[in-house]
Amino acid sequence: MSDPIKHECGIALLRLKKPLQYYLDKYGTAFYGLNKMYLLMEKQHNRGQDGAGLANIKFDVEPGERYISRYRSIDQQPIQDIFKHVNKRFSEIEDVNPALLSDLDYLKKNAGFTGELFLGHLRYGTFGRNSIEACHPFLRQNNWKTRNLIVAGNFNLTNNDELFETLLKLGQHPKAKADTVTVLEKIGHFLDEENLELYNKYKPEGYSNRDVYNLIAQKMDIAKILKRSSDVWDGGYTICGLIGHGDAFVVRDPNGIRPAFWYEDDEVVVATSERPVIQTAFNVPIEDIKPIQPGHALIIRKDGTVTEELINKPRELKQCSFERIYFARPGDIDIYKERKNLGRNLVQDTLRQIDGGIDDAVFTYIPNSAETSFFGLMKGLEKYHNQIKFDLIKEKGDKITDEELKEILAKRARIEKIAIKDTKLRTFISQDEGRDDLVAHVYDITYGTVRKGKDNLVVIDDSIVRGTTLKKSILRILDRLGPKRVVVVSSAPQIRYPDCYGIDMARMGDFIAFEAAIQLLKETGQEHIIDEVYQQCKADEHKKKEDCVNHVKKIYSPFSADEISGKIAKLLTPEDMKAEVRLVYQSIENLHKAIPDHTGDWYFTGNYPTPGGNKVVNRAYINYIEGIKERPY
Repeated sequence: MSDPIKHECGIALLRLKKPLQYYLDKYGTAFYGLNKMYLLMEKQHNRGQDGAGLANIKFDVEPGERYISRYRSIDQQPIQDIFKHVNKRFSEIEDVNPALLSDLDYLKKNAGFTGELFLGHLRYGTFGRNSIEACHPFLRQNNWKTRNLIVAGNFNLTNNDELFETLLKLGQHPKAKADTVTVLEKIGHFLDEENLELYNKYKPEGYSNRDVYNLIAQKMDIAKILKRSSDVWDGGYTICGLIGHGDAFVVRDPNGIRPAFWYEDDEVVVATSERPVIQTAFNVPIEDIKPIQPGHALIIRKDGTVTEELINKPRELKQCSFERIYFARPGDIDIYKERKNLGRNLVQDTLRQIDGGIDDAVFTYIPNSAETSFFGLMKGLEKYHNQIKFDLIKEKGDKITDEELKEILAKRARIEKIAIKDTKLRTFISQDEGRDDLVAHVYDITYGTVRKGKDNLVVIDDSIVRGTTLKKSILRILDRLGPKRVVVVSSAPQIRYPDCYGIDMARMGDFIAFEAAIQLLKETGQEHIIDEVYQQCKADEHKKKEDCVNHVKKIYSPFSADEISGKIAKLLTPEDMKAEVRLVYQSIENLHKAIPDHTGDWYFTGNYPTPGGNKVVNRAYINYIEGIKERPY
């Protein structure tokens, strides 16, 4: 994605099922869990580079000894900063007596992060908020082990105001309105109630307080707590939690919007946002890794029992398609195939934009994350090209000469590495004119790869959100090569609507497709639609989310996708550009052919999987018309 965009976070939960001595004996280190957590987090660093956090719970420590450790960082390299902080204590111990690094009793009593249960989080700070207080995991502390709660997740809830009011009705005084706080406090409230109910059940039977809390730890109903906490959550979420006595959970939204995978053997239970990271960290086959089912929770009890339990009735499966198009690393075999299919499905539309002239075209990709879909595009072009060569050979029949045959067989689509991003170049100038000049030089180009005035240059990108980088940088530098035409191919459809389930795409005015539709309405004498949609959104503003519909669809309905693409091309073409610019977008039909199991496409179609989505998109439109820059949820 050439436009920078912040998006889904990443989670990593690890439970060591054996006594710590087992890992020391088998793997020769007391830090087996920490080492695995570093791998699990580092291999998902693509999911969050604004901040990270790590928490750990030690089992069966004596009263008065610290059993919860947590450290969060918003350093430029937060994962490395966290583990540098954690390892500093071990270095100090090593300086005193290296043998102590194998003394598990000593480590448990004298060093943090030496317990059996870990939770890591990687964060992208959405909508500009990024502080240490916003970093997961969040901690709700209490003197009773069974009331301590640690929470981290990959989620956004659309009805945060409603949830905040619910907390007020419960008598709480939340310190902030953020959905992370409301989630923590909602689960915390029902965790407290579960403690109280069990206390009132067992205390009259004559147990001491300490024995009662041991029974609470054994009998606590995690599924019931999660059902009571999440019954009105509207959004996409994978939320992890650790409870002070040693239970843990990972709960997933009923539509399966946010991803979650888990694996168990006799040594560990692990849950992550991406499947390949488990394969890599534990060297296990893909078939042993399972998705957490939508609406279910993976519950890991302190005694080692692992269950997957129904929390909320699953609804229509709407797994995030952007996860497959761009966000997740392509190491997952299914994602790799899907991205190749995205490229392959664009062949015919791309050929139309270059008038079928493969011999006079150069093909490339920007940025590097578009490489896999580029492979798919080239595979499709190769098949098309082979058919042309076959027809030529068949047409000539026995009359074909050796030289003609060699010439035909030698024909290939021309692939070049045209643009290379200069990661060391920093746009430190804040003034627009000077900064734009620097932005235009963020990419280096390979001169001499395009025949001036003759070749069309085809560039594939993952998706086009704002188009800012295209207009201010990429198209300008490509024009220096002198192509006749630049065709930008997007492996994703036109992004038309805001996301409210975890991706930082919240404002209507940020979408170049929306800007194009607005311009077309004005140019075709249909400007009245802009105000009509506003009035309809205002009329629904205070309705319940279940009664809202997406009125913003009417902005796009007068125009075909090709008409909007054509307008986007004009909007993105720099004034001084000599080459013609054309755009090719993935169709919705071909998107679903390429990614059949991840049909969550609301950013393209406006078909939101939860009622809160319709309320959010209408609010986003109101904000656009009224000039409000706030996030609409």
